[in-house]
Amino acid sequence: MKRRDFLRTTVPAAILPTVINGFSVKAFGAESPLVQLLGTTDTDHVLVIVQLNGGNDGLNTVIPIDGYANYFNARSNIALPENKILKLTDKTGLNPAMTGMKALYDEGKLGVVQAVGYPAPNFSHFRATDIWMSASASDEVLVNGWAGRYLNYEFPNFPVGYPNSDMPDPLGIQIGSTTSLTFQGPSVSTGMSISNPTSFYNLLNGIEDPAPNTPAGKELKYVRLVAKQTSQYTSVVKAAAERVTQQSPYPTPNSLADQLKIVARLVKGGLKTRVYMVQYGGFDTHSLQTTTTDTTVGNHANLLKNVSDAIKAFQDDLKFLGVEERVVGMTFSEFGRRIKSNSSVGTDHGAAAPVFLFGKNVVPAVLGNNPTIPANATVNDNIPMQYDFRSVYASLLENWLCVKNADLQQIMLKNFQSLNIINSAACKIVNPNTSGNSYLEIWGSPFTQSTTIKYKTDGGHTLLQIFDTMGRLIKTVLDTELSAGSYTYNFDSGALPAGVYYARLQNGATQQVKAMVKVR
Repeated sequence: MKRRDFLRTTVPAAILPTVINGFSVKAFGAESPLVQLLGTTDTDHVLVIVQLNGGNDGLNTVIPIDGYANYFNARSNIALPENKILKLTDKTGLNPAMTGMKALYDEGKLGVVQAVGYPAPNFSHFRATDIWMSASASDEVLVNGWAGRYLNYEFPNFPVGYPNSDMPDPLGIQIGSTTSLTFQGPSVSTGMSISNPTSFYNLLNGIEDPAPNTPAGKELKYVRLVAKQTSQYTSVVKAAAERVTQQSPYPTPNSLADQLKIVARLVKGGLKTRVYMVQYGGFDTHSLQTTTTDTTVGNHANLLKNVSDAIKAFQDDLKFLGVEERVVGMTFSEFGRRIKSNSSVGTDHGAAAPVFLFGKNVVPAVLGNNPTIPANATVNDNIPMQYDFRSVYASLLENWLCVKNADLQQIMLKNFQSLNIINSAACKIVNPNTSGNSYLEIWGSPFTQSTTIKYKTDGGHTLLQIFDTMGRLIKTVLDTELSAGSYTYNFDSGALPAGVYYARLQNGATQQVKAMVKVR
């Protein structure tokens, strides 16, 4: 492909997913003619999300000591010995492999929320993951994620005008994967991806994967050159990492620890990034979950040990770096496992499972009761849900990330129960919110032909326009006096070519811009 064809047929480089020295990035430029400098809410709190891919068996993670007989009867081939369980309370304990998280609980830095799920659970890995990432109901499909909606709430004009002096850093960072649905906002992704820890250190050391001496290799070099010129966040991430020259030890080999070590380094290095996400897989334990001779060892125990050791090392490192007051973390898996084990020394896809909260500012307690286990559990029995996972999200948003209660419904899409999982005095706004309300939303982007623009006016003269990336006016939707209220407009793109377009709203002193992406 010729360079001019590459530029003509692709999304503009300012929002193109790119690879820089093997460093996967989605970065958004501030070179548009529509760039505006926007104020933001400045809070020093950070949320770290740990995704446990595959569906973690919660019943062999947090064990019901007070219901041990029924627990053992339901899964005698994988049940953990009662005398090996690490006691959190007289009623509840942890898998023997989780010594690190047990130590955190004893230090007052670990909380457990029992039986977290949602009504009518879905047992598909892909659909269940989407539900957790989008915070949707099981019978609805959302194209944006809960963290993306939060970051869109805090930075309502992103990516237009970013990076800027108030928010020079990525809004969210995911390590270990391409940016997930969790970070998808109503119109664009609010996250940046670091493909893997090796790529991160290659970036810091200036190491670039060699490009072959072929026409395709030459084009790859050109793409990298464009990426280096347009990616706005690479330099700030590198600068933050280079400010930290010493960290406390992490276990190795341990891929989750490798990811969390980077998070700690970037937090200490001064990034204002609000949300980080890491992941660790292998929890789809249909068979050989434990060994047949000793249920305290085996695949599941190894997974839990790595998670436990990594989180303990991360928390110790945050303390060593002097930033543990700023960070709270949570774990989630797309679903739990069935109560009754199967004949393959494993467990099948289930429903609710425990969620862990970790950090100096979490409430160090077991929230909820041990799951109810029937005396004669069948292969179809699931852990009954106690807490909706969206209540965990809403509680973290309000009590850790300091979202106003009145605005929670905008992010979570309905009201959810508030949980006592964060110390009541933890939420502290450093600077007042100067970003204002979100007056403009694009619901449905990317789109192929049409998308819905939702806008709000305080009354008076209201102007809504569509621009292209060159700043050219495509259409004036309205230019008139309106009564205060909320409105919608269906934007039919007609024969416009695929690419990026901007909706611009002006109402008195209020002015906001949102991107829309048309695809073929």
